[in-house]
Amino acid sequence: MKFLVTGGAGYVGGVTAAHLLEAGHEVTVLDDLSTGFPEGVPAGAHFIEGRVQDAARYLDGSYDGVLHFAAFSQVGESVADPEKYWVNNVGGTVALLAAMRDAGVRRLVFSSTAATYGEPAATPLTETDPTAPTSPYGASKLAVDHMLAGEAAAHGLAAASLRYFNVAGAYGKYGERHDPESHLIPLVLQVALGGRESVSVYGDDYPTPDGTCVRDYIHVADLAEAHLLAMEAVTPGEHLICNLGNGEGFSVREVIETVREVTGHPVPAVTAARRAGDPAVLVASAATARDRLNWKPSRPDLAGIVADAWEFARARAAGA
Repeated sequence: MKFLVTGGAGYVGGVTAAHLLEAGHEVTVLDDLSTGFPEGVPAGAHFIEGRVQDAARYLDGSYDGVLHFAAFSQVGESVADPEKYWVNNVGGTVALLAAMRDAGVRRLVFSSTAATYGEPAATPLTETDPTAPTSPYGASKLAVDHMLAGEAAAHGLAAASLRYFNVAGAYGKYGERHDPESHLIPLVLQVALGGRESVSVYGDDYPTPDGTCVRDYIHVADLAEAHLLAMEAVTPGEHLICNLGNGEGFSVREVIETVREVTGHPVPAVTAARRAGDPAVLVASAATARDRLNWKPSRPDLAGIVADAWEFARARAAGA
């Protein structure tokens, strides 16, 4: 089959594009490189440097579906500059859906987020739990989820929104290279590599076993595989929402200790004040993904996730 991958020069988009190619599909990556990197585009994909708002220039009836990753994703930035997120994340998707209608492309898998839920009342989170995002980033993703539901009902789109929790790890030469970096595992690995003196632990008095926040970490390759399954599973007129996570959580201190064990490096940790809006525990129920996609994580071990990320970080630091 033939697929357009918007944002395919980024972390999750690039790994998913690589999985599509390995499955024998034809892949075009559309990315404006505002947050992506040319080296994130897998070999064998056709690359177009362009904005998702201009998808109509490139999309035609030869495509079987679209996997949509093109979005800004920094929570803090979205609070300071919300219009940037509405224009790109929401406006870009409006343009993409119009291009798909005009071209007759009727299958879409969307990169959504657990940030649509906001502060959870209980965990594990299910797809029927209330959505109350606490940032313009989460709100922009939720707006697209609503948009896809309307598009499916009105125009027969077959759509899936995959709500990620904490994505981590690497897939060969494809890994996290955000700038600025805000995710815990690559930040802790930067300390192990000598690029940072210490890692900050934001709050140690949460109602959790060791007082630090607990999060659900999922390997990026497991996430990519879910996208391929979702593209096959959705039916015309349906908007399917699936949480993607391991179903268990690891605390900030557990992550730091695992990095110490995997790398063999000391990782100084400094306790800092809590960050506003950080829930104590955020863990997914992936029951819907198991039932509808026949999916379950095959790489759930935290040490394995960290080991893959560490291999990628060392190779990148060495210029490989």
